[in-house]
Amino acid sequence: MNFYEARNIILENISPVSSENVSLSEAAARISYYDITATYNVPAFDRSPYDGYAFKAGDTPAKLKIVEEIRAGDVPNIAINSGEAAKILTGAKIPAGADSVIKFEDTEFNNDTVIISKKFHGGENIIKAGEDVKTGDILVKKGDFIDSGKAGLIASQGIAEIKIYKRPTIGIISTGNELQDLSAEISDGKIYNTSRYAFEAALKISGFTPRFIAIIDDDEQKISRAINESISLCDALILTGGVSVGDYDKTSEALKISGAKIIVRNIALKPGGKCIYAVKNNKLICCLSGNPASALTNYYAVALPALKKLSGLNNFIPAEITITLDNAFNKKSPQMRIIRGKMLIKDGKIFMHVPSEQGNGVLSTIADSNLMAVIPANSEKLQEGTQLKGFII
Repeated sequence: MNFYEARNIILENISPVSSENVSLSEAAARISYYDITATYNVPAFDRSPYDGYAFKAGDTPAKLKIVEEIRAGDVPNIAINSGEAAKILTGAKIPAGADSVIKFEDTEFNNDTVIISKKFHGGENIIKAGEDVKTGDILVKKGDFIDSGKAGLIASQGIAEIKIYKRPTIGIISTGNELQDLSAEISDGKIYNTSRYAFEAALKISGFTPRFIAIIDDDEQKISRAINESISLCDALILTGGVSVGDYDKTSEALKISGAKIIVRNIALKPGGKCIYAVKNNKLICCLSGNPASALTNYYAVALPALKKLSGLNNFIPAEITITLDNAFNKKSPQMRIIRGKMLIKDGKIFMHVPSEQGNGVLSTIADSNLMAVIPANSEKLQEGTQLKGFII
């Protein structure tokens, strides 16, 4: 199966995490658990967009008597009658009787009178009550990401605390006899555990809480024990290594021993096609390649949308965009392939510069990449200017 089909199977097995209440100040970059509806108009009253004068349009043009000064936050004390005007400051409430506003700089005035030399029509230069938000408007939908605009809209309703989805905790288990943590001096035949730190960064950037469990040897019993001990501590697990079919690839057997149900095994994709997805206690276990570049490619294409659904987010599938290659990619693709590269904007179009090194173990090109493009199966060498579908990472 291709990665789209695998992703759909995995998504069918995902349900969002539970909720918690937090202050609005703590809700930034979190996911709303419910629809939030406006109970107040914003603004709550007609107000002035300028420093100027409020008056009756039917009087103009005219010389008007100034009867009051209204600052932002004041409540007007005097209704405006014919022949009268109120000095008004930006954001202040329009007094009863007035139906238009003029800027200071468009008038002649002194302390007592103001001259308006042109004809006005009712409603000019007035911000109407409810112009921004009307009572009953849905400000935030369940599953929406709380950004600065949504936080401001929620605050406009006087809401100090909201219910959000809990931030999912994603456990990371690294498997492989060859792995060594950064705290130790590197030994001959060993490699540093780069996958741990790559995934900790990727998860944090996407709004999750990573929890590193351990480096586990290539032993099915030890891997199974790590899965069973950590599954209750996390909302999902990511395992790296041991997903191929070699003598020391023990992840598949470890999943069986742990009682996990395998729902996807390997996909037609390069890099990252070697993978296993399983479910235990209704929690997703993502078993990815030990090569960080392969594992991260699969993560962005398959695992991340599932984890975003777990977080409660509505838009969990990455938006598909059209990408134009800025340079040629001189490799045939007998199976579906994902290439990574750097975004360039030219003449309003999205281009991608493709690094020549796209191998399973090449992590350096991911470090400078923010786009992934999908090459269909059985594709020939791609020329500069070729258009592909892809997504931002």
